[in-house]
Amino acid sequence: MEVHPLALSFQVALVATALSLVVGLPLAWLLARRALPGRDLITVLVLLPMVLPPTVLGYYLLLLIGRGGPVGQAAETLGLGRIVFTPTAAVIAAFVASVPFLVRAAQSGFERVDPAFEEAARTLGRGELSIWFTITIPLAWRGILAGVALTFARAIGEFGATVMVAGSIPGRTRTGSVAIYDAVQAGRMSEANLLAVLLTLTAAGTLYLLTRVGRAPGW
Repeated sequence: MEVHPLALSFQVALVATALSLVVGLPLAWLLARRALPGRDLITVLVLLPMVLPPTVLGYYLLLLIGRGGPVGQAAETLGLGRIVFTPTAAVIAAFVASVPFLVRAAQSGFERVDPAFEEAARTLGRGELSIWFTITIPLAWRGILAGVALTFARAIGEFGATVMVAGSIPGRTRTGSVAIYDAVQAGRMSEANLLAVLLTLTAAGTLYLLTRVGRAPGW
């Protein structure tokens, strides 16, 4: 069995989860605390990847980052090279498919934070950024942790959108889930079984760890 697909799946999931934190946390906070114009529409757009068929999501991404798409053309114009059929495309697919899980869970966590704690910090002269990192984030940690776990578990198993924009290039873009599909198509069922079990254990282990940490005394 090839090790690269599993290693690539982990790398893609880790990077996608990190990107989801950077993009998703501020967005979740805005949705939880600010009366944004078109808030309902923004929520729909953010959560849409959760319900779209993966191939539809992949098709939209292909239109965006493909060589004829605006982002793809801009990347080539800037000398960054082609995006599609690269590991970067796999990260983008995993990020877009999984970031809604982080936003939804983190938004719920932020909504549970009592604004009185933040107001008390403001009266003491604390800046907004300091309050966000030292009060809001720590108080919303359960929702954020749940979002991180769900995002990672979703990203590591991403298939449909990944196939559309990253393809299945051995040693380059073939992730674990794509390798399972290829193995089944080629009749290599023992390889498919092993990969499926490993990915299932990884996802289950992530969720189990989340449950254990959430129940830990003092948390």
